Amino acid sequence: MDINEIMNRAKAAQARALDSLHEMEEKSPAAFSSRPESVIPPQRPADDEAAQQAANTRRQVEILGQIFDADAMAQMAANQEQLQQAINARVAEAAAMSTNAVMEQMFGEDMGVLAAALEALAMGDEGDGFCAEDEEESDEALFTLLDETMARLEALPEPMPAEYGKSPELWGRFGILLSGIVSTLNDHRLDGMDVEEHIPVLEQQVVSVVRRSWGIDGRGELLETLRYLTQGGYTARYRFYCEALSPEELMTGDEDEDDREGVIRAWNFAQRYKGRYSPAFMAGWDVGRAAMLARWGSYLGWITPEEAQGILWELAQRAAEDLGSWREFAQSYLFGGLMWKLLCNSPAEGYLGYLADAATCLLMGKGDGSGGQWRDFPWPARKKIGFAP
Repeated sequence: MDINEIMNRAKAAQARALDSLHEMEEKSPAAFSSRPESVIPPQRPADDEAAQQAANTRRQVEILGQIFDADAMAQMAANQEQLQQAINARVAEAAAMSTNAVMEQMFGEDMGVLAAALEALAMGDEGDGFCAEDEEESDEALFTLLDETMARLEALPEPMPAEYGKSPELWGRFGILLSGIVSTLNDHRLDGMDVEEHIPVLEQQVVSVVRRSWGIDGRGELLETLRYLTQGGYTARYRFYCEALSPEELMTGDEDEDDREGVIRAWNFAQRYKGRYSPAFMAGWDVGRAAMLARWGSYLGWITPEEAQGILWELAQRAAEDLGSWREFAQSYLFGGLMWKLLCNSPAEGYLGYLADAATCLLMGKGDGSGGQWRDFPWPARKKIGFAP
């Protein structure tokens, strides 16, 4: 409440109290007689009540006077001026800061998820808020960029695959690291099932991201999406687009112009790469997103940690069967990410850069000693069966 409003209310209350006092004095002059109490004639009950009310009113006036005397008013005004100066300084400081810096000051380093959420969590399917047309990009230039980026990832060092045997700890750790790209982009934890500390503001942020990017609002929708990713997903879609003789075969007739353009771009993508990459190569894109959803679901309490562990174990087996290294997993993720962007008819160059940077951090680490989680945990050797939890 504004200090001026407080002062005005106080003055109004004081005035009302004084008016009431004067009114009571006029109605009951005997109550305020200067004669000794012994000679004051007996009063009727109504007079007693009036006198008591007048005394209470006078006490209120005294209290108001003590609270809102001249010195108190001056001090409150000084405090208000200091507060306003502090606010003005903070506003000027915030105006000179970047958006990310402001968010960091407001929420601390744990809110890195906010800075990346606008772009990095655009990993849902058609219909999320990021399938939007922006500047024009040449598909041929995007294909060249994809090839060059995948070649750079292939050149990164990586430890040799290791035997996991039947260790639930190793397979469980591997399953969590399959969410590494999205987790790195959003500064999520990769040391356990929980993606963040259980703080209300972080929990609400994750809920908002899952709702906005995926359209998921609870357990049923989460499980349905996980079923789609594990039983079909973009692996099946890429197969359909490879097999179609024309993009028209893939359309229902209900598409608008933007949707038709997206289908055509995705079909051209599939036709270009179908001789080099089989549908199984798309596994990293489906598995990586499903692993992130499983962890988000567990963090939000939509599925139990045990259910999430079972889902991650299944995803780990599929990844180990279809892919042979973290580098190949990252390449698969970029491959699927570009097809998704093309199908959405959305800009993709910057997005591919984000994914490549995250994969590089996981394989190489950062200069500050963070990252490197894939480098420190070898991919499972092929043809090894894990141990179901």
